[in-house]
Amino acid sequence: MDQHSSDIVDYYTRRYREDQRLTGRPQARLEWIRTLELLRDLLPEPGARVLDVGGGTGAYARALVSAGHEVRLVDLVPGHVAHARAGQPSIEAQVADARALPYADGAFDAALLLGPLYHLVRRADRLRALREAVRVTRPGGRVVAAVISRFAGALDFAATGRLDERTLAEARALLSDGTNDPRIGFTHAYFHRVEEIIDECQAAGLTEVVVHGVEGPAWTAAEAAIGGPAEETVFGGALDLARVYSSESALVASSAHLLAIGRVPAR
Repeated sequence: MDQHSSDIVDYYTRRYREDQRLTGRPQARLEWIRTLELLRDLLPEPGARVLDVGGGTGAYARALVSAGHEVRLVDLVPGHVAHARAGQPSIEAQVADARALPYADGAFDAALLLGPLYHLVRRADRLRALREAVRVTRPGGRVVAAVISRFAGALDFAATGRLDERTLAEARALLSDGTNDPRIGFTHAYFHRVEEIIDECQAAGLTEVVVHGVEGPAWTAAEAAIGGPAEETVFGGALDLARVYSSESALVASSAHLLAIGRVPAR
């Protein structure tokens, strides 16, 4: 395991509770609702074999199992795998690296990478992970990959009153270099432009690539409204706009997360 990978495992083991991430702030609630809606529309009918790569503690995997899918989960963090196995319904899970999946070619109807790509700061590593997802997905199946938008951090800092000279300087730096500075927050990560994730998916062999904005253009308004009298009204409006503008090219990058979907061609 390389040093970046070790640091990521340490971050999620000692410093961050992934199992609590999707139930807190408005951005996370929007991410949860919209990701599930998009997966419902994009995945095959219930009963499909789905591989959840970097599936964390199993939140999405459990929802898919409840919807009738057959799900396998892999994650780099041993604690996440243990949590996924221990929850209800229990998920079949194992520790593995997204860049070297322990499955045969074409073993799944669809593969999800909802976490690994933004933790792989080198393009070559992201392509390895995408190509592995393509390899284990049957021809005609779909690969669904999440990344963090290049602009998410600065928009978040501004919406929550945390934009200062240091974070503004980071925003300027990210315009030309998508690599996150762990000293400002989060851990080792890469933040994408829309055209980058499209290019990486195509370079990995995927066709018919489409990118959706997950939280929509008004997620920052929902964050800014926390604690105010219109908090839930603003959240509802943000959710409505996330649905309306999901694949509107002029607004996709304003979401905190981008969801790229591509099809595995015939071999």
